[in-house]
Amino acid sequence: MITFILCIAALILGYVIYGKFVEKKFGVDPNQETPAIAKEDGVDFVPMNWKKIFLIQFLNIAGLGPIFGAIAGALWGPIAFIWIVVGCIFAGGVHDYFSGMLSVRHGGASIPEVVGKYLGTGFKKFMRVFSVILLVLVGVVFIKGPAAILTGLTGVNISILIGGIFLYYLLATMIPIDKLIGKIYPIFGISLLVMAFGIAGALILGDHSIPELTGSNFANMHANPSKFVVFPMLFITIACGAISGFHATQSPLMARCMTNEKQGRKIFYGTMISEGIVAMIWAAAAMTFFGGVRELGETMGQTGHNAAWVVNEICGSLLGKIGGVLAIFGVVAAPITSGDTAFRSARLTIADSFGYSQKKLIQRLAITLPLFAIGFLLTQVNFAIIWRYFGWANQTLATIVLWTAAMYMVTKGRSHWFATIPASFMTAVVTTYILIAPEGFHLSQTIAYTAGILTTIATLSIFLYVVKQKNKPVLKEAKVNV
Repeated sequence: MITFILCIAALILGYVIYGKFVEKKFGVDPNQETPAIAKEDGVDFVPMNWKKIFLIQFLNIAGLGPIFGAIAGALWGPIAFIWIVVGCIFAGGVHDYFSGMLSVRHGGASIPEVVGKYLGTGFKKFMRVFSVILLVLVGVVFIKGPAAILTGLTGVNISILIGGIFLYYLLATMIPIDKLIGKIYPIFGISLLVMAFGIAGALILGDHSIPELTGSNFANMHANPSKFVVFPMLFITIACGAISGFHATQSPLMARCMTNEKQGRKIFYGTMISEGIVAMIWAAAAMTFFGGVRELGETMGQTGHNAAWVVNEICGSLLGKIGGVLAIFGVVAAPITSGDTAFRSARLTIADSFGYSQKKLIQRLAITLPLFAIGFLLTQVNFAIIWRYFGWANQTLATIVLWTAAMYMVTKGRSHWFATIPASFMTAVVTTYILIAPEGFHLSQTIAYTAGILTTIATLSIFLYVVKQKNKPVLKEAKVNV
């Protein structure tokens, strides 16, 4: 219990102290006109209250990530708490803040356009394709998953439910952001927070023993520790609760609705911290509810006992009937609300790539209909193997955005290390993972770790060389002025 409380406190202090540090380093300008005001179009660029934006952003980036990912991460034991706290404060918070604020600074641009400005045209072209594929995959999974659950609850044919969710997505993707998303998402966001804090209250006040991060509990407690090593497996499994590239695709949506740059720390860094708190709660609940980490692993190993089942069991037991309702929301409504914004982000990313206005309905339809046709075809395919690469692709995207943040700081002549260090760490994570994972090259740990370290050193060296080259003209000019 002490470890859990200290970790929650650390996340809150991280927002207050480190969040302000990041904001200061970025250099907000409260007098600079935001895209919501400069480009207001009544569709995507719509000024909104920051509290409403916070709840929408929280729901957009959350979905099932901080719940399902945290439950899966709990299989490693209390060591997962460290990654949630450290990752959230020093990596995820920085990533989310910059993905949002750089979009604000560049007219509400989608993340591929921002990355291209600081890492070059090659990265921009790669990111345009990479991010759209990632977003469509997220959208499709968040159609099939909730539809399958609703079929089990209602008995309605899954094809009918998929069609219904698709129609909802079509509306949410095209209509003005304040007409549907702006009205109902804040309510869903509050519900997700209520569910999490209700679980936390039940854990703290009830007769529950949350594992402490001491002694043997610091080790890898996974049932198969030789295969599921802490590094890099844990850092890919717990993504949304610590750092997630998917967030970078969502932040521009809210960057187009902010009315003042000073709102950025609350909206972007604050929602990441909130998601970290939710992940901490669910990781603790998963480790505790079934009697311990080993018992959780045994339960999850049984047929049909997946993360959705765990959510339903915990909510129903700890929160009663209200918990049962919230559990249904958590595994149905939350992913649906992330899926529709994934498609909306894909539409805007494509539009930004071609400089195609989205002010008129017919212009939005021109992109949305082909996008949904591809999405519908994917629902008819079993792409479980492809989806295994999502975790790696998601963290690779986050790594690229962190390097973008570092390069932005270089162009401004400011210290970049607070972004460069997590970028380097995540480079090691994604490189090592794809080399060691079964769906990757499945190499030995020795080869994977060595290659991961060498790749990170090489990447950092190239970055520092570019930094040195960029600073040369500045040094020469300074000598001339002297």
